[in-house]
Amino acid sequence: MTVHEPRTIEAVEAITHVAPTYLNRELSWIEFNRRVFGEALDQRTPLLERIKFLAIFASNFDEFFMIRVSGIMQQISAGVQKQSPDGLTPTEQLKAVRKVLVPLIEQERDLFFNDLLPRLSEQGIHLLNMDDLSPRQRVWVDDYFRKQIFPVLTPLAFDSSRPFPFISNLSLNLAVMIQDPQKGELFARVKVPEVLPRLIGLPAELCEGSADLSTGRRHCFVWIEQLIAAHLDMLFPDMEVVLSAPFRVTRNADMEIEEDEADDLLSSIEQGVRQRRFGEVVRITVDNAMPERISSLLLTNLKIGPRDLYTVRGPLGLADLMALMKIDRPDLKDPPHMPTLPMVLHSSGDIFDTIRQGDVLLHHPYHSFAPVIDFIQAAADDPHVLAIKQTLYRVGSNSPIVKALMHAREQGKQVTAVVELKARFDEENNIIWAKALERAGVHVVYGLLGLKVHAKLALVVRQEQDGIRCYAHLGTGNYNAGTARVYTDLGMFTCRPEITADVVDLFNFLTAYSRQATYRSLLVAPVTLRQRLVSLVRREIQRQQDHGDGRIIFKMNAFVDHQLIDLLYEASQAGVQIDLIVRGMCSLRPGVPGLSESIRVRSIIGPFLEHSRIYYFENGGTPVLYLGSADMMERNLDRRVEELYPLDDPSLAAYVHDMLLQTYLADNVRAHMLQPDGSYLRLRPGDAAPVDSQIPERMITA
Repeated sequence: MTVHEPRTIEAVEAITHVAPTYLNRELSWIEFNRRVFGEALDQRTPLLERIKFLAIFASNFDEFFMIRVSGIMQQISAGVQKQSPDGLTPTEQLKAVRKVLVPLIEQERDLFFNDLLPRLSEQGIHLLNMDDLSPRQRVWVDDYFRKQIFPVLTPLAFDSSRPFPFISNLSLNLAVMIQDPQKGELFARVKVPEVLPRLIGLPAELCEGSADLSTGRRHCFVWIEQLIAAHLDMLFPDMEVVLSAPFRVTRNADMEIEEDEADDLLSSIEQGVRQRRFGEVVRITVDNAMPERISSLLLTNLKIGPRDLYTVRGPLGLADLMALMKIDRPDLKDPPHMPTLPMVLHSSGDIFDTIRQGDVLLHHPYHSFAPVIDFIQAAADDPHVLAIKQTLYRVGSNSPIVKALMHAREQGKQVTAVVELKARFDEENNIIWAKALERAGVHVVYGLLGLKVHAKLALVVRQEQDGIRCYAHLGTGNYNAGTARVYTDLGMFTCRPEITADVVDLFNFLTAYSRQATYRSLLVAPVTLRQRLVSLVRREIQRQQDHGDGRIIFKMNAFVDHQLIDLLYEASQAGVQIDLIVRGMCSLRPGVPGLSESIRVRSIIGPFLEHSRIYYFENGGTPVLYLGSADMMERNLDRRVEELYPLDDPSLAAYVHDMLLQTYLADNVRAHMLQPDGSYLRLRPGDAAPVDSQIPERMITA
């Protein structure tokens, strides 16, 4: 059974006004975020989880404007009118984006005000407006403002002697109009301090109203911007505050580093991170109560047009609702998931001995990430280990992996870390870790000129009785213990020489002057990966023509590479049966007669973020299966260092195909099917048995 996601006529028109061959990637991304929004809409989802998805939805759009919309606007400013592969000029893309977004944002506000807020109140969680406060509550918040907020505030005036204040990226601000007895009406900006919580929690004894009857617990919050607005007279004594209204600015945050001209890449990235807050304005979001004369003043001084002004029912910046997930109400959240270990790791205390017995596959978050940490920690302490090499892309804060690498150096191991400084929005964190690693004596390599290092690799070189043996971990996800609890990823331990020799060669390529162009087992971008994928698809086309059994299954985060899309169209026209599991953007149109009739595309959205990449080729009953770091995007195939590794162990390959891929393809709870027009149908079980691909029992074996 299927159901349509809610959609306006305008949204359908924006999506279908494209060339017949491809779907627009920007509109496809919006459709992905619409599916995220669907989780917030879904009343089967626990209440605080719905709030979480609403916050993710809002945060995703912040990044969309900072990166994708800013790029379109730069093209327009440069006079670029070249059509994208889907047939839209930059101007047409921007118009289509806004046409889809405006009703979607309105739907977001309807959900928040008409559904989620009342349900939170029913559960004793109250997001209060200043007008809602009782006299006792008002006394408390007045005292809180004087002691905690007022000393931090810095109002900035705008007049003939003082320039318009700089508005930093994603900051929340109050536009204030003041009546001065001598100078008349004046404008000032008050920035809401980012160092203070957006939602100010009141003491439990002051939280009045309905509550969760089973526990009696109540939680009351007031919005900090409302608290500031109610006390503006303290900031502007002896003046009349005529009005105030919140606004929020989004800036271009896509750093451009001229690597060819950079003497020091680390310094260049540090400078880029500092400059990100000064990027060109791409969006202004205002409360719908803001008078036109104030919004016009903002537009003029921030040098942006009316088309980039988004007026919404406040509060602004709903990404901050994520703070509500800290509330201790397990009854309003998904049941906690306790990751397990594969049976092979239960019975062995020596990770290296276990790997020598055969490859070990981990499926996170269903399997614990602890064995990956233990692998590096064991290597650090093992007197037989000579060297450790590892790539680091997004390691997170307080990283146990990085600490294990530093400990290994303290133990006298030779340690090399390839730290990708250009990992978007993690640059600052990676700089901090890179410097810490260097201080510990680790040899740190800052990626490659012109290429991001996105491959997920760790190598341990060990002296054993019969000589040097290498052990490797290869993954589809980052070495991040935090995201490993919520991202679905696959990682493999192996000591097979044909793979570890490739890992050695790849590290030499990353750290030295290697021009390695061939590999034994790994598919490596930008040198061999695209060509090998093309040859594997063509082999399925030949199988279909010769035997009628061509079969391809891909799982990835995004599919927007037009060369491979065209190749799959060719495969479909030959009759190859193709299933694509694409979480996010997909520019391929499935099910188009004469073009893509045998291609089906689905997206899985749920509590866990689907992040694993799997590439399966039936090969006439002798399957070829690769896992790895690469999505099917031009940047991943041609401008990044990526790796796909073969899953040659028959039992592990059967597990990935029979249990993982087949469960994804049978999912009728979290799956959304892409239609030829770019819209998605959400599947429902109806009278059939429900199949949920994010239930741990379905996705792991002992």
